[in-house]
Amino acid sequence: MAMQPWFAEAKLGIFVHWGIYAVDGTAESWAFYAGEVPHEQYMRQQDGFAGENYDPKAWADLFARVGARYAVLTARHHDGIALWDSAQGGRNVVEHTPAGRDLIGPYAQALRERGLKVGLYYSHSDWNHPDYPSVRSQGEAQHVNDSQWVAPQDGRPDDPQAWTRYLSYRDGQVGELIDRYRPDLLWFDGEWERSEQQWRMRELSEQILAANPETVLNARMMSYGDYATPEQGIPMQSPDGPWELCLTVNDSWGYRHSDTNQKSVGQLVRYFTETIGMGGNLLLDVGPRADGTIPAEQVERLEGLGAWIARHEPAVFGTVAGLPAGHHYGPSTLSADRRTLYLVCFGAPGETIALKGLRTPIKRAYVLGSGAELGHRVTGGLGEVPGVTWLDAPAAADLDPHATVVAVELDGELDLYRGKGRD
Repeated sequence: MAMQPWFAEAKLGIFVHWGIYAVDGTAESWAFYAGEVPHEQYMRQQDGFAGENYDPKAWADLFARVGARYAVLTARHHDGIALWDSAQGGRNVVEHTPAGRDLIGPYAQALRERGLKVGLYYSHSDWNHPDYPSVRSQGEAQHVNDSQWVAPQDGRPDDPQAWTRYLSYRDGQVGELIDRYRPDLLWFDGEWERSEQQWRMRELSEQILAANPETVLNARMMSYGDYATPEQGIPMQSPDGPWELCLTVNDSWGYRHSDTNQKSVGQLVRYFTETIGMGGNLLLDVGPRADGTIPAEQVERLEGLGAWIARHEPAVFGTVAGLPAGHHYGPSTLSADRRTLYLVCFGAPGETIALKGLRTPIKRAYVLGSGAELGHRVTGGLGEVPGVTWLDAPAAADLDPHATVVAVELDGELDLYRGKGRD
């Protein structure tokens, strides 16, 4: 199946980690797994998870306003607590928390009303399921995990029958998500604990695509995924094929009142432009409180990024990856017809902006937003080696507080020199 074109064109998605872990502000699932809090204390958070101010329409309005084209909500994390009324057993917020209702249906409907694609996160692993710690990692898994939550302990043998039951539970839950909510994207996680064969990824992929052949799957479906998902750090080389950078606004995925280390709007603009300049999407994560409200400091940063995107839409939407590193000191994007370059400049450039290796003549250059025209000239060049193109620096009045974009209209499609020069 060909990758759905909407994904590469989206540029920005919003990741939402919401679950019982927001009650005490503990790490999602990992808090009990790693022994940060006792398991009993972690699970007691179910009693305080009410979602009393949950307004998915407000979420969707915010996401659309900031320029996102899709969102991904944690339907079930490693702690096994589903945000819908699952008939497959296990735990869910409808039966086991004061929320007492399906939280996914209203989210999916609200997104679709705003024209956003619906993404759902689902963990292959469930550290609370009695049948889960029943086999050890083999083959393709990254490592053997000896936590009490994920592997037989004390010399107990593997239990293939329990594992078969567990996979039926997982496949049943995924089936419910597909049938009830028709997600455009399924964002899997937790795959590292088992091999592709143990997970029966091929069968799961076939199940999903038989129900909806256009479903986009992330790389945590292993060889059946459509795109790569680096986390928390911009890759130094673009992954092969489509990809997205998963990034938290502060340092945490879910809500943690103790984490006040919010990234600035300027830093988010840098992450975003670097990512789209390499051809990826940014999946920017927020962590709502237990009542369902997104913290004001995170809303403020999303809106700041959204305002920058709105001022520079031609450089964002309808573009592809820009210049390779070294041709321009900053990120860049390229229009789909390959005839306009968008150069991102952080801070105030000096007297000029240098473009190296550009063979295509320039028709005009201007500041995106203000429209101020910029002079340009070429120095040097010999034979097949082009000279350096110098663009006049924008005036102070034309600079953006976070990142200024210079549009360079070319007289033809982009042609770059990538050689080593004359011997």
